[in-house]
Amino acid sequence: MRYFDLLQIQHFVLYLFPALATILVFAVGLSFSYIRRRDSKARETQIIEEYPGGIQGRNAPVPLFLILTIAGTVIWSLAYILFIGLLGVKI
Repeated sequence: MRYFDLLQIQHFVLYLFPALATILVFAVGLSFSYIRRRDSKARETQIIEEYPGGIQGRNAPVPLFLILTIAGTVIWSLAYILFIGLLGVKI
């Protein structure tokens, strides 16, 4: 046990910050990338809808970060149902 409790929190934050910063940089990089197809460039530039105020709608590709987030959510929920429901794991 440390003499100053706040010192332990400071060390925890100092260990956690680089990990969170790395995850944030990785997520931002994924948010600007997507799975490339033959028509990806045309889908980015072709305007499908035009709204008042200069807002334009396009059929742009879905970012890879969003696909991985949705897939991770589905996988986590199925694993949660499996472990909690079938195996009877108690939290």
